[in-house]
Amino acid sequence: MTQTRSEFEARLRQIGAERYHDLHPFHDMLHGGACNADQVRAWVINRYYYQHSIPMKDAAFMSRVEDPALRRQWRSRIEDHDGTDTNEGGIRRWLRLAEAVGLDPDYVASCRGVLPATKFAVDAYVRFVREKTLLEAVAASLTELFAPKIHANRIEGLLKNYDFADDSSLSYFKNRLKEAPKDVAFGLAWVLDNADTAEKQDAAAAALIFKTDVLWSQLDALSAAYVTPARIPPGAWQPDQGLLLQKAS
Repeated sequence: MTQTRSEFEARLRQIGAERYHDLHPFHDMLHGGACNADQVRAWVINRYYYQHSIPMKDAAFMSRVEDPALRRQWRSRIEDHDGTDTNEGGIRRWLRLAEAVGLDPDYVASCRGVLPATKFAVDAYVRFVREKTLLEAVAASLTELFAPKIHANRIEGLLKNYDFADDSSLSYFKNRLKEAPKDVAFGLAWVLDNADTAEKQDAAAAALIFKTDVLWSQLDALSAAYVTPARIPPGAWQPDQGLLLQKAS
């Protein structure tokens, strides 16, 4: 049975309440100041792989969209991450965070040392957006509904607990608090408009669940590799690699 617009929106929001990665224990550690320097660096390195893949995901989506109005609306997502002449972009801001925690930004940008599970999860998301219906692709992006809360908590927690945290190093999160709401408003309205049958609503909800799984699995991988007892897989970042001090010497 097809849900009403308000019922379906509530269903989507409930997915976030139950499954968004702000509930993961690693975030409790990170925001509460319980992560050591190497665990923070591992998070920065692996999360970068997700950040750097988002514009490619959005470009793959746009390559399939025939409606110019939808392409125009979606284009700003790529610019928000890649930057423009007047906006340095989220990727550069993330690399500034990498520098602040003592990592060589060139090393981070190379994506060497990213956990295999991180790659599998993020690549699966890009492939999902490339291959699934436009409705499922947009619905998967709706984890942005839940992001402002985690960004606000992260800013507060990092500023309180870590010496590297300041306006410069945390600029990525502060900018997302301004950028994400417009994307959320458009994406949610588009999904609610286009999920007009029970089957489409089920597909959109499943897509959002898939995306929460992508985000959650990245933190599972970090925890398994870098939280005691650490089990770093072959080829993944080791705490003595990619540091600014090594570059300086």
